[in-house]
Amino acid sequence: MSGRKNSSNVNAPVTIFVVDDEPILLDLALTILQPLGYHVQTFRDPKAALKAFPAGKPSVVVTDYAMGGMTGMDLLREFRRVNPRQKIILLSGTVDEQIYADDKNKPDRFLAKPYQIRDFVASVQTLLKA
Repeated sequence: MSGRKNSSNVNAPVTIFVVDDEPILLDLALTILQPLGYHVQTFRDPKAALKAFPAGKPSVVVTDYAMGGMTGMDLLREFRRVNPRQKIILLSGTVDEQIYADDKNKPDRFLAKPYQIRDFVASVQTLLKA
């Protein structure tokens, strides 16, 4: 199975940003998504992800909620300020979906940690089709 291609360049793999302050979870995302043909950029620092965002043009952003310096919801709001249609998956082992219930900027998907690999892949693939 290969990753879906960007419409602007059929030879370019889809780019996915993964933002988490836990290196093992970044490695897990790489292990899961790269064999599917996706170009995965990982970031331990949410501010580094924001800096890379304009040039990286990710099709999907996967971000943890609890990170040093900025929450996943703060990061979501910043990405959406630049691109209101940015597809975002929020991951968390500490909060549930109520954290954004009253927020106008909601993630496209929410996965509670620990999540099943099949649910993670299905969430990414669903957003790429949307």
